[in-house]
Amino acid sequence: MTAPRHVVPSDGCVWVTGASSGIGRAVCLELAKRGWIVAATARRQDELESLSREATGLLGRIIAHPLDITNETAVKQAVLTIEMAHGPIALAFLNAGIAPYIRAPNINMFAVRQVFEVNVMGVFACMAALMPLMATRKLGQIAVTGSVAGYGGLPKSAAYGATKAAIIHACESLKFDCDNLGIKLQLVSPGFVATPLTAQNDFPMPFLMSEDAAAKCVVNGLASKAFEIKFPWQLAYILKFLNLLPYSVYMWIIGKITGVQKG
Repeated sequence: MTAPRHVVPSDGCVWVTGASSGIGRAVCLELAKRGWIVAATARRQDELESLSREATGLLGRIIAHPLDITNETAVKQAVLTIEMAHGPIALAFLNAGIAPYIRAPNINMFAVRQVFEVNVMGVFACMAALMPLMATRKLGQIAVTGSVAGYGGLPKSAAYGATKAAIIHACESLKFDCDNLGIKLQLVSPGFVATPLTAQNDFPMPFLMSEDAAAKCVVNGLASKAFEIKFPWQLAYILKFLNLLPYSVYMWIIGKITGVQKG
């Protein structure tokens, strides 16, 4: 069977979640520059409207569609609304996510539930609403934001990293079905990008990238044959290698690099 192809603006519109800031916002602008009609969703309507105005004069355009992806019913309705207003969703960049610190011994269960609700259940809700439509058309492309933090355990990332590990596993598993359905499924694995999400980090962030550079990596990767779009590649490959090492060695290296290793 022929592998699913990447989509182009003539195939329909784009849906981007988590579009109000960070990588999502930058990707919306990069896609609009390349001629796409972008349906941008997030909870903050004011930020979405600001983004829409910022795209004025670009080859494509950005339309604000406020949405909380943890509301499954609202997600289904949003997909129908977007398709009625702008045509079929040919491409989706499922990017919404949060990253609270979780550290022992005081586990914040509210934060843990919230990060899983957004980063995992929200993504599944979006795929569940969109995949049947794409399967019927036998055409579509979905890119889901994971993270290099999902490759292995990192300090302060017990919940966030766990959700991204779940996303990696989910995309790997669903790719087999998606290939047969004509849906191109990709995993986006960012490293450190200078966004409001990473601004809270109080530790060294090697190979830190700008939002604009990250957006170009994402959009260029959408047109590639790669399953995983990873950047910066240096950090991704370093972490992939470290996770091949015995746990004792991995824990020692990560502890030293991040400064949490005592003694």
